[in-house]
Amino acid sequence: MAGHSQNPHISTTPQTELSTLVQEQSPELLRSAAADKRLTEDLALALLQRRDLPAAAIEAMVKNGAVMKHRSVINAVVVHPHAPRHVSLPIIRRLFAFELMNIALTPAVFADIKKFAEGILISRLENTTPGERMSLAKRSSPAVAAALLLDPERRIMEATLQNPRMTEAAIVKALMRDDAPQHLIDTVCHDPKWSLRREVRIALLRNEKTPLAPALAFAESMSSAALRQVLNNSRLRPNVKSYLIKMLEERKSI
Repeated sequence: MAGHSQNPHISTTPQTELSTLVQEQSPELLRSAAADKRLTEDLALALLQRRDLPAAAIEAMVKNGAVMKHRSVINAVVVHPHAPRHVSLPIIRRLFAFELMNIALTPAVFADIKKFAEGILISRLENTTPGERMSLAKRSSPAVAAALLLDPERRIMEATLQNPRMTEAAIVKALMRDDAPQHLIDTVCHDPKWSLRREVRIALLRNEKTPLAPALAFAESMSSAALRQVLNNSRLRPNVKSYLIKMLEERKSI
């Protein structure tokens, strides 16, 4: 009979076979796909987008040098919920500053992974360029922003104060440190938002670097009992502290 015969066997390329393999449900087949040296960046990312990808497959992929040269794959491994800690934590050390920041800001990432990424990033701040620190100051997570409050460059510290994730607790903690820079004290004293916070004012009244004028303004806004308690544990310079104590005495005589 004339005509073209139908071949029931459709030839496939090795890549097509691998594309099919990454869609399998079998843990063993997924592990094989992850370990395959033909695995491309796109296929590796397709695998890592699967929330059901088993830990064994992720471990196999990490050992696959063909795809672990791609930063997109490295980052996807770190944030995968099934990535074992003995795999993800060492990889985090290989990430760049903004990759670490993105991990810390990704809601779905586990808290311990975020904290580890933040710790690595904070440890590197001293060797990070001013431009990078400025970007981090504006957008970083609360823990990193808190570390940048102590930045030696005033403009970076000022940007950190405007970070929408900045917290009052972080500012108070920074103000209570012995190594809090003078430019942090001066800036917070006049900040239209943070200088109005009661706990911030108390922290400033306990810091030896707080100038007399703002210290007097903060003291005047407090009750005598509260101010007396603050001054009992204050490291204000003797001349500033004695001035505020004198103010307390004058209140009594009124």
